[in-house]
Amino acid sequence: MRILGIDPGLRTLGWGVIESDGTRLRHVANGSCRSGEGELGQRLLSLHRQLSDICARFAPDEAAIEQTFVNRDGAGTLKLGQARGVALLVPAQAGLRIGEYAPNRIKKTVVGVGHADKAQILHMVRLQLPGCDPEGPDAADALAIAICHARYSTAPARALREVRA
Repeated sequence: MRILGIDPGLRTLGWGVIESDGTRLRHVANGSCRSGEGELGQRLLSLHRQLSDICARFAPDEAAIEQTFVNRDGAGTLKLGQARGVALLVPAQAGLRIGEYAPNRIKKTVVGVGHADKAQILHMVRLQLPGCDPEGPDAADALAIAICHARYSTAPARALREVRA
């Protein structure tokens, strides 16, 4: 199964594609979509186009995305939610089943602890996907999301929609 992991963000949206065959994982590709500057609508459109191209190029079977957490900055949270909407829309348009995972669940699955930092995630992604060199922290996070989905993808469809830490 080919899985597209997505780490939503308005400035930088990380993505990673892996293949899962039972317990075996293989890195396919990773990168970041950058929205640039300008009006919000144009930035969201840019993310949509880039992510649509990634879906077309790598033809994933399923997708996985990190759930949004709410922080003190309401405007920032709203903008992240809009970017997350684009990140959900593109795989849905491609007819993919989408798993959503809490940040702590992803970290616990990949690193072993629910409050791991970016360096720990990067290290464990490299260990679990030999030869992989993530483009940056957002791409590493997206690969971690895909790994998490690979571990839970055999769960009933109901459980794939949302897994809480």
